[in-house]
Amino acid sequence: MFYAESVPRKSPLVIGHRGAPGYRPEHSRSSYELALAMGVDAVEPDVVATKDGVLVVRHENEISGTTDVALHPEFADRKTTKRVDGQALTGWFTEDFTWAELSTLRGRERLPEVRVSSASFDDSQAILRLRDVLDIVRDGSAEHGREIGVVLEVKHATYFASIGLDLAPLIERELRDAGWAEGELPLVIECFESTVLGHLRERGVAASYIYLIEATGRPYDRLVTEGKQALTYKATVTPQGLDGLVGRVDGISVNKKMLLDRGNTIVADAHARGLQVFTWTCRPENAFLSPEFRGSGGRSEFGDYESEWGVIARQGVDGVFVDHPDLGVAFFRS
Repeated sequence: MFYAESVPRKSPLVIGHRGAPGYRPEHSRSSYELALAMGVDAVEPDVVATKDGVLVVRHENEISGTTDVALHPEFADRKTTKRVDGQALTGWFTEDFTWAELSTLRGRERLPEVRVSSASFDDSQAILRLRDVLDIVRDGSAEHGREIGVVLEVKHATYFASIGLDLAPLIERELRDAGWAEGELPLVIECFESTVLGHLRERGVAASYIYLIEATGRPYDRLVTEGKQALTYKATVTPQGLDGLVGRVDGISVNKKMLLDRGNTIVADAHARGLQVFTWTCRPENAFLSPEFRGSGGRSEFGDYESEWGVIARQGVDGVFVDHPDLGVAFFRS
């Protein structure tokens, strides 16, 4: 099972980032099923909670950009402004709905100006729970005749705990009920906050624990407890910072910008300490490529993504998150 590996792979895991969102609205059933059919090693659901403690898969707990909630007059009074991880957001939030209410909504493409074809599937598919994704992957493993994993991203753990929705016990219960907590199938758990990773590990959930790393800023859990003394993400991937992760997590998943910086030694430094390195997110459109790899045409046109991905691949990463699984499989396994 891939989560138990502690040495660099010959080719990285190809992980369908929220399924196959280059082609279908992210976190939709068709997005996940397409990713499995295109040959990914795993898919990545983002997990947030409802008012009644149901885990649903959404990019964020604010859902105005990924659902048709604004078209439901019965929910008009739920629109509000909140501070999530210190940032003011206005919209509709999963924690203000029961699962029964959210199940009446339909998903939408989050980036319609870039992914016009995907947006043509708007309003046609219901929101999924984490349990639904776990079952889709289990069934897909049997259908496609290969072991496929789940990379579960925990979203806004400190925020949810502050409003009485501790995600760790909810996630543990769901994984155990679904048969994913004892190493039955490949499981990775990741978060931009290391505290919840520790809580899940203490609960005995058998998984590989990966610390998500942004290119800037500080993790919110440590910012709350330590203020400006909290270690920055950038400092976390220095040799000294990586030393502090040994024994606490199994690896890191870094913003690809950090690996595109000339002269960086993040992958080599992490591997020297027995830590895996994933990176996010490899996308072919000009809108997401570094300037030197962008091509002619607009934001939605594909640029020289193979050259950008080559810079990443040559560093020996252990896993890559992709929005177009067919392109990711073709490139990173070649």
